[in-house]
Amino acid sequence: MIPTVVWGTGNIGRASIRAVEAHPALELTGVLVHDSAKVGRDAAALAGIDGELGVAATDDVEAVLAAGPRAVVYAASGDIRPAEALADIVRAIRAGAVVVTPALYALYDQRNAPAELREPVLAAIAEGGGSLFVSGVDPGWGNDILPLLISGLGTTVDVVRCQEIFDYSTYDQPDSVRYLVGMGQPMDYEPPMLAPSVPTMVWGGQVRLIARGLGVDLDEIRETLDRRPLEKTVTTRAMGDFEEGTQGAVRFEVQGIVDGAPRIVIEHVTRIHSSCAPDWPMPPSGDGAHKVIIEGRPRIEVSVEAVDEGENRSAGGNATAVGRLVGAIDWLVEAEPGLYDALDVPLRPATGKLGRSAR
Repeated sequence: MIPTVVWGTGNIGRASIRAVEAHPALELTGVLVHDSAKVGRDAAALAGIDGELGVAATDDVEAVLAAGPRAVVYAASGDIRPAEALADIVRAIRAGAVVVTPALYALYDQRNAPAELREPVLAAIAEGGGSLFVSGVDPGWGNDILPLLISGLGTTVDVVRCQEIFDYSTYDQPDSVRYLVGMGQPMDYEPPMLAPSVPTMVWGGQVRLIARGLGVDLDEIRETLDRRPLEKTVTTRAMGDFEEGTQGAVRFEVQGIVDGAPRIVIEHVTRIHSSCAPDWPMPPSGDGAHKVIIEGRPRIEVSVEAVDEGENRSAGGNATAVGRLVGAIDWLVEAEPGLYDALDVPLRPATGKLGRSAR
């Protein structure tokens, strides 16, 4: 059994505890929290699992890493604290752990990551013998291994399009939704996540991974952006009111240009309510989906809808990201220490997991 620590117990952390507990090769040996109110609580209570796991949450990072865990699932956010997240991850790698995380977007495509991110990680790997694999759902498997897998069914491929179409009122992340993405803000507000070059920083690595997998060279990466206001005030269950006239929907593309044309496209269509921008693409059903469309011969369209935590599709997406990461741990433990990306790490069947659940 591989001693494994989950660092953080938010949306990703809850799912990570459940995934580690259900994995036949992993043993949950530690849970790290920032909130002092969670210290001492059993991991099962924090993850929504019945009974007890016998692992109490702690905020003593030094003690947990000193115990020598073989793997760390870093589930703390890196969206608004990237420097702190990098420092935490480097610390765990230096302690000899295999680290998996969705926290640092620029390291999804680790070969092209900026030196200020890549070099500390490589130094920690050389010193401690750990490894790092950074991935998620979108960015993540929804726009790297899934489109590449589906493209292999085509006779000819003209365009690879990856879509995330979601109602963000289902997200339990009010700061990200309101301030990073700008939902509910005046239309003259400039959301940090939508500022020029930021979508490319987040999703450009996925465009490059697809290009690498398809064996093509990119001319450049371009961005498009459209925003729509709410026509009436809407009230959401998790985040309260979003006022009429404020931003209610966003649509953007990160385009990989090949021979002068957009051939690899990552598109987001995001709403706070289904009544906003009804002419934009809608999910096949429910609150959201991830789609891959291969334009070519034949035309292929695949839609993935995941649910978890009371039929919540945002939680379902988080759980699939965790499944990809936690499912890679035993492979990474057997591999040489290193910095890996989605084209390096295989997605494998759920061997040993059929009929097994985290209580």
